[in-house]
Amino acid sequence: MMRYGVAALGRPTFDVPFAEQKLADAFDALEKAGVEAVGPRALLYDAAAAREALGEIEKAGRIDAMLILQVTFTDATMTVDIARRATAPVSIWALPEPRLGGRLRLNGFCGLNLAAHALGKAGLAHGSLYADPGAPGIAEDLRALARPRAVEPSKAARAAPARHDDAERALAALRGARISVIGTHPDGFDTCAYDEGELAALSGVAVSTHGLDALFDRARSVDEARVATARRRSAERLAGLDDVDQQELDRSFRLFCALEDIQEETGAQGLAVRCWPETFTEYGCAACGPMAMMNQKCVPSACEADVYGSFSALLLQHLAREPAWMADLVDLDFSDDTGVFWHCGLAPLSMCDPEATPEATIHTNRRMPLLHQFPLKPGRFTFARLSQSRNETKLVVGAARFVRSPMAFTGTSGVVKFDAGAGTLFNAIVAEGLEHHYAIAYGDHRPALRAVAAAFDIPLLELS
Repeated sequence: MMRYGVAALGRPTFDVPFAEQKLADAFDALEKAGVEAVGPRALLYDAAAAREALGEIEKAGRIDAMLILQVTFTDATMTVDIARRATAPVSIWALPEPRLGGRLRLNGFCGLNLAAHALGKAGLAHGSLYADPGAPGIAEDLRALARPRAVEPSKAARAAPARHDDAERALAALRGARISVIGTHPDGFDTCAYDEGELAALSGVAVSTHGLDALFDRARSVDEARVATARRRSAERLAGLDDVDQQELDRSFRLFCALEDIQEETGAQGLAVRCWPETFTEYGCAACGPMAMMNQKCVPSACEADVYGSFSALLLQHLAREPAWMADLVDLDFSDDTGVFWHCGLAPLSMCDPEATPEATIHTNRRMPLLHQFPLKPGRFTFARLSQSRNETKLVVGAARFVRSPMAFTGTSGVVKFDAGAGTLFNAIVAEGLEHHYAIAYGDHRPALRAVAAAFDIPLLELS
């Protein structure tokens, strides 16, 4: 019988009872596959618990593989620490969840994505599996994790020099532009790190930094008449404002006004905001809705203080000449070759499916407004990212189509058919260790992005 050290990672802000049930299913699947699981059979919520689990596994002696169970989303801190200490091949198994239109209860795929990026930058090899414990063939897949297949990174290549009018227009608009970053990215989010000097050298875009406390103080002092105006304008498109906590809603509109002020005073074309946990724990509302409102104003606003994410959305916005959006890829279904792009409630209202009514809602983990909620409109779109995966700056580009479908998860989301196919995309994410944030704009902008990559003189990775 094979022996795996198993560390099951989770966060208590997700659906813990559901996560515990999926964890039990995972251990049951390992047993049926003929794998002895060594280590605690409980979710590990922090670094101390992970270190204690590793100690238990190390004392147990020989193992054939070190399996990290990505039960819910987590940052990559524990994953990197486990991988550095492992004495056997490391693999990550993330658990899918059904698309039922409710909250994103686990968000395990996004955790796997974040982990793959961090491990790639650290030069730590790993295998990856995204499958339900009850999926056909799961026993064979689990046994194979003892000898993870090396997935070769895709061959990003220098784009051939090319002239494209839209690219030249976008590049001219970027020169001298500014992105204002408010706060710092969360710990363990290597995906949101940025190099200010490199960004300036590539594109001419500068970065200015601002503190969260100053943003909150500014929001608290916004004139009540201005807050009322922001609410009235929002109510013209957004249903359900009266159905959420009114004090927290008031703080949301104040935060929007404060973001407006910072953008106007700095002349920033884009924002990158540390949206959690402090906006919830110290200020008292969700930043998603206010940032969605800035997105609609054509000021791309990236959560988790992701400067390169904001830049990528700004680039696409200039190409598309309409609002862009930054989203997580939260699910892939290999059986029907679809995926889901999602974020809590950050999408601009112009992306709403015309057959749906956008509504106000609350953050599913933190239970505070304001978030936008609606399905994304059907249509062809481009997704792109100025990436630092595997410590190489490159431009990642793909094409896909949003299909009209019932809401997969609460917030703003869309079901996607990828040109490259779900399996090909998964292999690229794992092999390249791509970031978990992707900028999105409707239309096919790949020819222009090829010209942008050539102008920046950086490799281009096309996922299609």
